[in-house]
Amino acid sequence: MKIALDPTPFHHTHSLLEFPALARELGYDWLQLTPHADFLPFFNHPKADDDLVAALRRECRDAGVQIASVLPVLRWSSPDPDAREAAVRYWKRAIRMTVDLGVEQMNTEFQGRPELPEESERAFYRSMEELLPIIEAEGVHVAIDPHPDDFVEQGLAAWRVIRGANSKNLGFVYVAPHTFHMADAPLDIMAAVGENLRMVHVADTMDHHRSHGLRYITNPPGNAVRVHQHLKIGDGDVDWDEFFGGLAANGFLDREETVMVSSVFAEDENAPEVSRYQLAQMRERADAARTAAARTRQQTAQKAEAHA
Repeated sequence: MKIALDPTPFHHTHSLLEFPALARELGYDWLQLTPHADFLPFFNHPKADDDLVAALRRECRDAGVQIASVLPVLRWSSPDPDAREAAVRYWKRAIRMTVDLGVEQMNTEFQGRPELPEESERAFYRSMEELLPIIEAEGVHVAIDPHPDDFVEQGLAAWRVIRGANSKNLGFVYVAPHTFHMADAPLDIMAAVGENLRMVHVADTMDHHRSHGLRYITNPPGNAVRVHQHLKIGDGDVDWDEFFGGLAANGFLDREETVMVSSVFAEDENAPEVSRYQLAQMRERADAARTAAARTRQQTAQKAEAHA
């Protein structure tokens, strides 16, 4: 498993080419590239030319940091035909940039609309018809997150949509701060997805269902809003023992292709300290989950042997 830094909290203080050295300074060996004005901006055409891509690869080499994943956010499931077709064009360039960086993993969102779920699903599969041959030919893997305010938000329903594309090059992202929007139990999602769980984003969040749905109030009542946070581990309601235990049971913690990303966006003023804290927490909790899983396996084997 690779543990990566999401540099989003540093977008206002560091340039794109400074991210590799920053990750090294904070103790990370891996970096995730999220939407950035000079690289892959939200929803629009990629802005990096071949020279900038090559320069970023050099900076990574010089810093001793590797890129674990590239994350474009483009409207490839949009029910608007013009937006969808543009997103497909942008995806082609994003894939080329990813390959040129020497990276095999991408992750993203569905980017459809919840009020138009059927139209958005049709758009998603239409985009897949054009992009999957390229993704597969380039040997890239794309993991998808059912993001709040998308046409599919529930964990198991999202996995069914991904599975329906029928490609080994597509997988699932479990984003911990989206836990309370995915409806299905975390362990059920991890078990169903199995080895197709390629990435997890680690940040805490509050459970907006608590206090009988009145934990957060928007006006006027009934607004179609989705509330979640990206807090540091321990500041919200995510059950981290369950989360890491589920990853151990899934095998995620021991597969070399998987990526765990620190994804805290709520404390930019303390971003360096939070990033180091997240790294320590992820390492410690992953090690503890591995140890607990190994102990459980040993106890199970001893019981089986005793009954044999």
